[in-house]
Amino acid sequence: MKEEDVKQLFLDTGAILEGHFLLTSGLHSPQYVEKFQVLQYPEHTAKLCKTLAARFVHDKVELVIGPVTGGILLAHEVGKHLGTRAIFTERENGKMTLRRGFVIQPGERVLIVEDIITTGGSVQEVLDVVREHGGIPVGVGILVDRSGGKVDFGVPHQALLHLDVKTYQSEDCPLCSQNIPMTKRGSRKL
Repeated sequence: MKEEDVKQLFLDTGAILEGHFLLTSGLHSPQYVEKFQVLQYPEHTAKLCKTLAARFVHDKVELVIGPVTGGILLAHEVGKHLGTRAIFTERENGKMTLRRGFVIQPGERVLIVEDIITTGGSVQEVLDVVREHGGIPVGVGILVDRSGGKVDFGVPHQALLHLDVKTYQSEDCPLCSQNIPMTKRGSRKL
């Protein structure tokens, strides 16, 4: 899939929303990407993940990992296309961790996958978990990069769709100053 095909898929499924949103990062934005509008369709998820997997097929990936929630679906589907195991991290007492008996073997080559990044905070937390367990991060695969190219993970990363969306700190948000009602989306409670 080409980037314009990915964008059209997100538009066709109603995944790109306009308004005033509180993001998981705590930033405010006039645009939100509701990835589950796309991921609810297994055929779309498979197509996106096959495209993402193809970008890392030569990196000798041995394990695919993603953060809860969207990262579970992506890790599973990308792992299927790469012929690897697929696991996920989740928060325990506010800290990203491995649970459920998941193990990263020392020296294991790991691909991190994530649905959407703005600040890259969750991906960085997963990278920290991988390194803490002795894994070797070989790359980061992302469905949508909203960072405007500002995020650097220190490993190669690939995104299927790049959106340059403005974000604001709450005290500098023009949407707040215009009294535009805010919608909180996402899975992490702030």
